Amino acid sequence: MINLNPKQFLVWGGVILVVVGVLGFFLIGPTAEQSIFGSGWWFDNAENWTHIVIGVVALLAAYTLPAAAQKTLAMVVGAVAVLIGLYSFIISQSFLGANLENPADSLLHVVVGAWALYASMSKGSSMPSGGMGNPQM
Repeated sequence: MINLNPKQFLVWGGVILVVVGVLGFFLIGPTAEQSIFGSGWWFDNAENWTHIVIGVVALLAAYTLPAAAQKTLAMVVGAVAVLIGLYSFIISQSFLGANLENPADSLLHVVVGAWALYASMSKGSSMPSGGMGNPQM
């Protein structure tokens, strides 16, 4: 079983956010008309920049912060993402100016939050502990 640790979450999450942010400028937005998903799912430019900045911060944290700080950061990211997802499901489709256009956005925030919380509770090491075949990083 793969045991995802906070560093791995920060690396994978950071890369995914940067890619989504860049794609949001021309493939998944910045308007519903320009998104390959149409009005079903798109990111405006503010969301794209937010994704890129948070992704870069996650990558920097993965390679500069000590393991304990990475764990705390993953916990905070997880809690915030779950709360934003639940907030947008229950109360509003907008959060601090970010348009959470549809339930898919809300669900995605909850799933990423759960992923972060799971990683923050990992007992796995932040450093490789074996050969190339070992899934722990």
